[in-house]
Amino acid sequence: MKVSKDVWKPLQKHLGYSDEEMKQFKSDPRNIDVISKTSALLSKTFVAEVVEAHGCDSQHKVGDKFYIGGHGNLLTKLCPKKVCVFALIPVATLIYTANELIYAGVDPNEMRFKRVGCSDVGLKCGGWGHVVMELRAEERKR
Repeated sequence: MKVSKDVWKPLQKHLGYSDEEMKQFKSDPRNIDVISKTSALLSKTFVAEVVEAHGCDSQHKVGDKFYIGGHGNLLTKLCPKKVCVFALIPVATLIYTANELIYAGVDPNEMRFKRVGCSDVGLKCGGWGHVVMELRAEERKR
């Protein structure tokens, strides 16, 4: 769990931490561990691809892809013009799981349950539509 000294000042500036807050951040061994594995995380782009869709008010369709950077930021320039927040909420749980797998040294594509559905239950269950997405990790394109 070795972290280069060159990492701390830019990270402190990025997070907007005071010196005291940075000291507190560095005192947690989990933070040191995560920072030591940041390059593995940042080398990935997560892709949540629509694999089923019917009745979606946002017009998501099979093949639509949502791109998420390693730290969980939606890469909006690569996504459809409209992105349903109700589709993204369950994707966030997969991103969290994928991050934990990377921190543990496991390929996130080995995740067993990598499909989630939007929170709309679909017409048959009293909703409007339903979208199912599957997550995969790709090597980040530079």
